[in-house]
Amino acid sequence: MKFLEDYKTELVQTIGVIDNTKVQTAIDWFKDARNAGKHIFVCGNGGSASTASHFACDMVKGASFQREQRFRIMALTDSMPTISAYSNDVSHDCIFAEQLKNFAQPGDIVMAISGSGNSPNVLRAVEYGNSIGCKTLALTGRDGGKLGPLAQLNIQVPVPHMGRIEDAHMIVCHMIGYYFMENN
Repeated sequence: MKFLEDYKTELVQTIGVIDNTKVQTAIDWFKDARNAGKHIFVCGNGGSASTASHFACDMVKGASFQREQRFRIMALTDSMPTISAYSNDVSHDCIFAEQLKNFAQPGDIVMAISGSGNSPNVLRAVEYGNSIGCKTLALTGRDGGKLGPLAQLNIQVPVPHMGRIEDAHMIVCHMIGYYFMENN
């Protein structure tokens, strides 16, 4: 029981370090993108890939269903044939950037999720997004890695425990999603 209580206590402390001002900025970006018909692309690896897919689902269904204004969002993690083809034939580092080259345009949002902030494929996606004039948003952990300073907006969870970083990233995604589900 002690482990469970300690985990919950430390998770509550982790949630407390989420910068609400930055989350509000992300919400504003999403609102602007939705209103302008811009696309939002989300990516990540491992648990962060699952968070990206979950978030895109929440925005496509929960924040868009039966609403006049809808989100044009996709998780770049969801096309397994494309990901495996690039990984096998070219490099795993390009799996997200190459998809962006097909779909992203200036003014779109590229959202990258990485607990370490050092995943090469996520870094390449944000670099590409920056190069064509997308807004770039990162959810990072620990010291933000290379991704934190690369993104225009970094919502960082500066704790060492990957599980709590991933928990907090999902909470940030729910804060954004449920803002639109409950307010707009």
